[in-house]
Amino acid sequence: MTDLVTQPPGTRSARRRYVTVCALLWLPPGLGMASMVLLLGERGMSLAAIAGLFAAHSLTVAALELPTGGLSDVLGRRPVLALAGVLNVVACLLIGLGATAYVLTAGMVLMGVARALASGTAEAWYVDTVQAGSGPEADLRTGLARGGSATSAALAAGLLLGGALPWLLGLGPDPGTRLSEATSGAVLPLSVPLLLGAAVQVVFVCYVLAVLREPPRPPATLRSVVRGVPVTVMGGLRLGGRDALVRRVLISAAAAGSALAAIELLVPGRTVAVTGATGSGAMIYAALSCAGFVCSGLGSHLAPFAARAAGSGERAVLVSLAAGAGGLLFLGVTATSGHPMATGLAVAGFGLFYLGLGAASPNENELLHRSVSSAGRATALSVQSLAQQLVGALTGLIVGALRPGPLPWLLTGAALLAGALLWLRRSGERAPQVSSA
Repeated sequence: MTDLVTQPPGTRSARRRYVTVCALLWLPPGLGMASMVLLLGERGMSLAAIAGLFAAHSLTVAALELPTGGLSDVLGRRPVLALAGVLNVVACLLIGLGATAYVLTAGMVLMGVARALASGTAEAWYVDTVQAGSGPEADLRTGLARGGSATSAALAAGLLLGGALPWLLGLGPDPGTRLSEATSGAVLPLSVPLLLGAAVQVVFVCYVLAVLREPPRPPATLRSVVRGVPVTVMGGLRLGGRDALVRRVLISAAAAGSALAAIELLVPGRTVAVTGATGSGAMIYAALSCAGFVCSGLGSHLAPFAARAAGSGERAVLVSLAAGAGGLLFLGVTATSGHPMATGLAVAGFGLFYLGLGAASPNENELLHRSVSSAGRATALSVQSLAQQLVGALTGLIVGALRPGPLPWLLTGAALLAGALLWLRRSGERAPQVSSA
């Protein structure tokens, strides 16, 4: 009898495991999202220092995005995911307990390394496993959609729980104060979400090591890794130039990164302007962000339906990105109005934007996976992520230099619409696979 441990799991089993991995991977960032800035402030960091810590994280991710994607393609998905989880455990502990700039910087850098290692690796495992068990024509869109929904749900749940825990610890007999006193200030109420995130990451590592079996691959040696990673990375960088469909995916990712940068920079200020106070504005923004993740998860869940309704994955991407651009248009035309109807239209535009991006992503990524081979799959996902991050960073600088008002929204909406219009010309759903080597 064939060894069941080495057999790739069936499509349904692989889908279930992939969804679980997505949830466990993204719940800890959601937990820390609501409290991390406030915690760093409690540790004595100025706003400029906090910005520097987040910049260290972002630069680490950008610098390692492609090398770690190549490492996943050469070494394997499971060890890279497990390493990412271990580094995240250490990072959460350093940030949650650290009291000096050096310790906090180390935590943010390690979190950036872990983010780069995990980028696209779980998705690459899922696609490899399904295609190994069911052939290259196996359905990918449904699993990718459910993984996107699980990611959004984990972020939303983590955001709500991470925001509620410090508040709950301050109620009644104030257990948060007693906890801080018992640990000589090492554990603050704002530290608890990050420490809970570290515990979740331990579960993540155990789950990855126990469950994520990989299709057979050539054994990796130190020499093969050192030689293979640069070759794989260079192949990933050439993908967009050799394949028109991959190029569309990368440009669409860049357009989405531009739009996300505008959302993240401009919406917090708009919520403060609506409420008239920083504290209530921050609370409204947290609730709005949670709603955005819910809309994104709903969009991911509807991605297969969108492909069927539109007639193909490519047309679904076109419609979904155009809907996202329409959401930005709503935000633009209401940018200078405080009327309740304008506020309601802006909220609807915010939800429509995330719904559109959520529906586009699984359809884009299925097209990407059908155009690249397993040997360069994680690298291709890393190139996609890097395009989104770099263009997002550039857009952030441009938007920050513009006067508040409709113009930043309309410019980024036009960029997203341009990314959508690339999909007017169909290239076929089953593009030949391109090796990244």
